Amino acid sequence: MKLWGGRFEKATNVMVDDFNSSIRFDKRLYKQDINGSIAHVTMLGKQDIIPQEDADVIKKGLQELLLDIENNKVAFDIEAEDIHMNIEKLLIEKIGIVGKKLHTGRSRNDQVTLDMRMYLKEEIIDIKKLVINLLQVLLDIAKNNTETIMPGYTHLQKAQPITFAHHVMAYFEMLKRDIGRLDDTYKRTNSLPLGAGALATTTYPLDREYVAELLDFDNVCLNSIDAVSDRDYCIELINSLSMLMMHLSRFSEEIILWCSNEFQFIELDDAYSTGSSIMPQKKNPDIAELVRGKTGRVYGSLIGLLTTIKSLPLAYNKDMQEDKEATFDAIDTVKMCLPIFTDMLKTMKINKEKMYDGAGGGFTNATDAADYLVKKNLPFRDAHAVIGKLVLYCVNNNKNLEDMTLDEYKSVSPIFEDDIYEAISLETCVNKRNVIGGPSKEMMCKVINMNQEYLAAVLETID
Repeated sequence: MKLWGGRFEKATNVMVDDFNSSIRFDKRLYKQDINGSIAHVTMLGKQDIIPQEDADVIKKGLQELLLDIENNKVAFDIEAEDIHMNIEKLLIEKIGIVGKKLHTGRSRNDQVTLDMRMYLKEEIIDIKKLVINLLQVLLDIAKNNTETIMPGYTHLQKAQPITFAHHVMAYFEMLKRDIGRLDDTYKRTNSLPLGAGALATTTYPLDREYVAELLDFDNVCLNSIDAVSDRDYCIELINSLSMLMMHLSRFSEEIILWCSNEFQFIELDDAYSTGSSIMPQKKNPDIAELVRGKTGRVYGSLIGLLTTIKSLPLAYNKDMQEDKEATFDAIDTVKMCLPIFTDMLKTMKINKEKMYDGAGGGFTNATDAADYLVKKNLPFRDAHAVIGKLVLYCVNNNKNLEDMTLDEYKSVSPIFEDDIYEAISLETCVNKRNVIGGPSKEMMCKVINMNQEYLAAVLETID
């Protein structure tokens, strides 16, 4: 008979057992379930809700059961439905009837959300560590490329010259915000739901604050209905992971473009590339493509769980069992993508000459040419028009601005002098942009140092 089967006269249909069971996927919560149960029974003994000697026997049995599971000595039973009932059933088999006292003062409803919160807290920290590893690689790339000039783009059209350091540090800032979102999610996950019971707490004199202290929660959930029906923390985490994957996907798209024959800005290491079954010359950026593709998978988890929760009345409903597969899959996908993406970047070759040549075409110095005229007291809008005419002239005559003679410049505006060539050199265009947030070598070195300190501070919070 099932642990909840006292009210029933017939056994559950076999297909119903399989359909209702979640042990296939929630078995990964065994450690959190046991540790949560140890804290719960410790509190039950402290509060004299059950005899202290019974609490000690149960606690010892749970500790032994944890070791059994980790040593692969336990087989979970689908008829026991989920990890919570499996643990209780195995405990009773191990220590006898006293094990039936473990569930005093709690419900599976508050137990399952406790396990999920404990699990997500650990996973958030693990994911943060993986993001930090990626951030360190980006910093290393930036340090070595503060003078690597490349074209910056808008609308995928060449716009202005920047450096490769400046470009990769844009992703550094995005990933910093991702860490901030993970931190915020952690804070809202870190409230103890245990003690909420099925939805209305219990008549037993629980000490919820004590359990929160044992399990390292910041506080307790203040409304028992909300505690058991809340899955905001799962949705918020998947949303944070979706944002993180979006940033990896955008970066992947650029990696794919840059290693194409049309760009040749980078070359991926052979260990992080694949070939073709028919075309022997191919070297494909499959890792970047898969990261880009798996982003949709994480988005799907987010939309799926939002849709599941959107119409549920308070409090607990069985629909909420769907939170686990969506959340687990999003976490697994991100933890799969981050290390391999990091190593792909770490091992790629940067073709500095190709980047520099790319920055030299497409009139990326046109804005600087206009600024040159402005600094000689021509209004910017008039300067814009003058340079526009020069660009059109260059297009019609297959030239770049730096190829024009001074006479050609003066034919459009007499303001131009020999110093125009220095003003529109790629090095000047980059290093004169010495505003905070800009691409100059001086400013990039300053920002890199600031972000190295940021990384050290984040690591301290984890260690």
